[in-house]
Amino acid sequence: MEYKNSPYFHVAHARDLTGKDKFIYRLLEILPGFLSWSTLFGVIILSAIIPTWVAVFIIVFDLYWLLKTIYLSYHQYYNWLRMKNNIKVDWQSRLKNLKYEDVHHLILLPFYNEDVEVVEGTIKSLLSARYKTSKMLIVLAAEERAGEGAIKIAEEMKRKYADKFGDFLISVHPKDIPGEIKGKGPNITYAAELARVELLDPRKIPYDKVLVSAFDIDTVIWPHYFGCLTWHFLTVEDPLNKSYQPVPLYNNNIWQAPAISRVAATTSTFWQMIQQERPEKLSTFSSHSLVFKSLYEVGYWQKNMISDDSRIFWNLYLAKDGNYETVPLSYPVSMDANLAPKISITLKNIYKQHLRWMWGSENIPYMMFGFIKNKRIPLRDKISKSFTQVVGFWSLATNPIMILVLGWLPIILGGDRFRDSLLSYNLPIVTRILLTAATAGLILAAVISASLLPAMPINYKKRKRRWFVQIFQWMFVPFTIIAFGSIPGLHAQTRLMFGKYLGEFWVTPKHRKE
Repeated sequence: MEYKNSPYFHVAHARDLTGKDKFIYRLLEILPGFLSWSTLFGVIILSAIIPTWVAVFIIVFDLYWLLKTIYLSYHQYYNWLRMKNNIKVDWQSRLKNLKYEDVHHLILLPFYNEDVEVVEGTIKSLLSARYKTSKMLIVLAAEERAGEGAIKIAEEMKRKYADKFGDFLISVHPKDIPGEIKGKGPNITYAAELARVELLDPRKIPYDKVLVSAFDIDTVIWPHYFGCLTWHFLTVEDPLNKSYQPVPLYNNNIWQAPAISRVAATTSTFWQMIQQERPEKLSTFSSHSLVFKSLYEVGYWQKNMISDDSRIFWNLYLAKDGNYETVPLSYPVSMDANLAPKISITLKNIYKQHLRWMWGSENIPYMMFGFIKNKRIPLRDKISKSFTQVVGFWSLATNPIMILVLGWLPIILGGDRFRDSLLSYNLPIVTRILLTAATAGLILAAVISASLLPAMPINYKKRKRRWFVQIFQWMFVPFTIIAFGSIPGLHAQTRLMFGKYLGEFWVTPKHRKE
């Protein structure tokens, strides 16, 4: 844990450093955007210079994409089966053979200006859990900058529900603290420390027996979430060096959300399901859980950057010299899909949310810089983690665009000599066949998506076309993966490349309609 005391541990961006360190960090910030833009411009330029070789590359790339689709669909399918099984398991019965009574759950619920129905819905889901609520310590974390309305909501929730939990604490994160951004990280860090002082220490609760769940305020847990979480904590090897990640389902308001929002939200869920089957690639995302002792030792979540929910994983990975990983729970929690009063605002909000998620590329320079400074992490692990993160963000930003335009670039830019060749004639045909085969994965996506839908609201049941739209909405995928994948990915990497850092955590508005 020596590395956590280094001046580099809580660095957010290159501007926080000086001299040679600043120069190296800036190069690493440039790296993701440089690779993505070099790929896109390189393909365009080479299509004009050596169209034949680019055409061969396109066919190989399309074949790669087909094989990748099969590979990812395989993981998606098996995580779906695993999740369906875990939903059915009586986790409380499994815990009977384990010493779980001394495990406490500290649940942090940060909120800003969300409606009372959103806040109350989350609290009610905690009460509905098939787990002892006496072991739940709730911290409803308001923001001072949200005004008196937010504090009144917190007080109302405490008045109604405080006696139903082990404890119920309100924290009000002060505004305008130097060195902090406006965001979730500073709020939950303040809330966690307040809970330590006012809840854990007075009760003498051991820090290594406290599981912290940092939930977005719209997180509605499924009945056995805490049983599943506790079982994994008690049975996994080296539990203090683990984070615990559920599968986020954006389906609280899925029947009210427009089709394009449903597709964007469900695609994000599918990616998390795939990652659950590849735990070596999994880090924390959105709502997650971890042990208070480890969290306390690294100073909680960073307060000076946007991607706090994923950065805490890398904080702990570096602090523990690589001896840290994320345990996939393969068990869901539900959150809201993007929904606004107007479709134009919904689309804008989806883009902003995905830009914030893609801003997670800021973890690449942090991780790689930490690898340079921390000599205790094995070299093979450094290479593996760096490759996984760099290629992952590169793929998200470039591959959908390449699939869309690659098949035509050599024909458009390659000149008459190439256009008269047999390869030119066959290129669109081969590309179309391979990509059509790859879209077969959408059938699996539609089936899995339908199986994860909550019950249709009564006032929607007469609208049969709702089920029809739920199936055929997947035709939007080619659009959504570019509009809400590649473009915000390139946007985030370009800002990072030029040092135009996101300075404020954008809170996704929560809207629900009848």
